Amino acid sequence: MKRIDCFIPFENDSQVAVTAANLRSESEVSKVVFMDSLTFKSTASMRKIAEAAEAPFIMIYTKTTDLSFGKFALERFLAVAQDTSAAMVYSDHFKETGGMRSFAPVIDCQFGALRDDFDFGSVMIFRASAFKEAVSRMDVDYAYAGLYDLRLKVSQKGALVHINEYLYYEIETDTRKSGEKLFDYVDPKNRAVQIEMEKACTSHLKAIGGYLEPEFKEVTFDDGDFEFEASVVIPCKNRIRTIGDAIASALGQKTTFKYNVIVVDDNSTDGTVDVIKSFAGDPKLVYIAQDKTYHAIGGNWNAALHHPKCGRFAIQLDSDDVYSDENTVQKFVDAFHAQKCAMVVGTYRMTDFHMETLPPGIIDHREWTPENGRNNALRINGLGAPRGFYVPMLREINFPTTKYGEDYAVGLRVSREYQIGRIYDVVYNCRRWDDNSDASLDIEKVNANNLYKDRLRTWELQARILMNERKQKKS
Repeated sequence: MKRIDCFIPFENDSQVAVTAANLRSESEVSKVVFMDSLTFKSTASMRKIAEAAEAPFIMIYTKTTDLSFGKFALERFLAVAQDTSAAMVYSDHFKETGGMRSFAPVIDCQFGALRDDFDFGSVMIFRASAFKEAVSRMDVDYAYAGLYDLRLKVSQKGALVHINEYLYYEIETDTRKSGEKLFDYVDPKNRAVQIEMEKACTSHLKAIGGYLEPEFKEVTFDDGDFEFEASVVIPCKNRIRTIGDAIASALGQKTTFKYNVIVVDDNSTDGTVDVIKSFAGDPKLVYIAQDKTYHAIGGNWNAALHHPKCGRFAIQLDSDDVYSDENTVQKFVDAFHAQKCAMVVGTYRMTDFHMETLPPGIIDHREWTPENGRNNALRINGLGAPRGFYVPMLREINFPTTKYGEDYAVGLRVSREYQIGRIYDVVYNCRRWDDNSDASLDIEKVNANNLYKDRLRTWELQARILMNERKQKKS
């Protein structure tokens, strides 16, 4: 018995000829169905697939380029699906770019892996019964989020199993560097897509008990005794080319209150310290030299937060970026008091090293709403920048000692209890350049970063479910 029906977005006759021939040569394939690529990920398409599928398994191929399997690879997919009773299986694979073949490993899908851009690869094989059951519960018609909604609903009933074996070959058409892909989800041209994705994710959170109502702890800003109202915090390591610009930008702020600039150097060896010390004549500068133990960005932030000179509010400035003008610190403190928030996130402009605007330009995270931002935060890979924090609150939470995702970890934790405010004026220039830490990462590093952020989401989601359960027991 042939066990799998294949559904593929149609784009051109060449793709149909090659991919159809490859699939029909597989002994397990019952039928191959090509569908409109423009509507392939819609709810309507998911329903059509459920109606057309007759075999025990359904394969969805999400690309419009040629696809082929390794020898007995499709049998391997189905064997793992049978052995594990998985609702869906996916695998590592090979990518071909310009005639060159490379490994394309993917990562395990965790409980909190709610990103709509989670990389399953382009081949997703569902147990037909799980697929059809999920479709029966799809009560919203999405133009873009149908497949995302489906896989979330499938995950509520069964496991999404990663086969860490290289089982198929695909052609890669997106050859951008990792840093150029980071902001696709906040590109204004994708706004309609993101609205649907948020709605689908919110529905999923309600179904699994992880949704939080818009109820927040109050903040009065009267904890502690602070000499300074605000501190600009600049953690750095080996940033000789940019640290001077960052410090000058921070020291040049105009405020109606007393503020300082805390620069935390994590054992730089390239002359960064000499640049920092060249600003020693400014009384606003506080220089912290870390010891030789491991700190990373999170540990450097903790050193600044717990320093006796730290202000009531701590405002981020990365060592390779600058504020957009001299009013950023004032705008942050004003926003804290006006919005009564424990954390405030600003708006930034993407630029090159010379401050020329890069696509997609302004990143303002307007998808954030006071009502649902804390829930949508579990779907997206970042909350924006720059970030400001109410220090007494943050001293209770602290940053994780890591060099990636530390800000996202804190943002998730803060949003569990407190409202996060927003500034939609551009207050920050985020510079992207070849030596930038995430401008061009290899696939292993990208995967490691995504795995960590998914783990943060998993922990946070588990904490929110427990919080809701405790709340229900008390009521």
